[in-house]
Amino acid sequence: MLPKTLILFLAVWSAGTAVPCGTIAGTEEISRVQSAAAVLSEIMEIPEDCVPPSLLNNSRAVAIIPGMLKAGFVIGGRYGEGVLMVRNSRGRWGNPLFVRIYGGSVGWQVGAQATDVILVFKTMRGVDAVTSGKFTLGLDASVAAGPVGRHAEAGTDVQLRAEILSYSRSRGLFAGVALEGAAIQIDYGANAAFYALAGLLPAQIIESEDLEAPSVAWDLRQVLTRYADS
Repeated sequence: MLPKTLILFLAVWSAGTAVPCGTIAGTEEISRVQSAAAVLSEIMEIPEDCVPPSLLNNSRAVAIIPGMLKAGFVIGGRYGEGVLMVRNSRGRWGNPLFVRIYGGSVGWQVGAQATDVILVFKTMRGVDAVTSGKFTLGLDASVAAGPVGRHAEAGTDVQLRAEILSYSRSRGLFAGVALEGAAIQIDYGANAAFYALAGLLPAQIIESEDLEAPSVAWDLRQVLTRYADS
């Protein structure tokens, strides 16, 4: 009989690689956006442990993955669902773009753990790779653990060269984290459900200011704008 943690890993891995379905109820996506806004607000309200606002202000995009699951029993895995917020061509934050993040690891590990993850994209190269198809951290764009604290800057050589800075919050601790090998892909089913429109392309979601969306999309944009400009 397979261990429960391995069964859980196989289940989330299958979910991450399955073909999306456009019939998911929009309430699940609304909850995902609300969770993303709550995670960002809670983290940014702790000045000594937050993402430096200067990094948010200069970023091209921010991915927020609430409750990313890491499970393992000898063979480990990660899986999470969240949103990617991208600045449009006018420099304003676009609508939420739903994404999945998943990846495996090999090594002795037992147990499961839920972690909030934030990725700060410093360039558009990584964003373009995500919106064009599956994207792997560390392979398609360099990634490094980000600095924390309101007055911190990306000071090390690794952080300065990295295109993406990554963070995680687990058991109340918020810090930079390495996420090489994790893949990110667009969740087309969630996008169709949230905007009640099938066949939407990522560029349409990011650029269109006339796209009808639940009010939580505006709420998340306001939260991100407030902390990026603080």
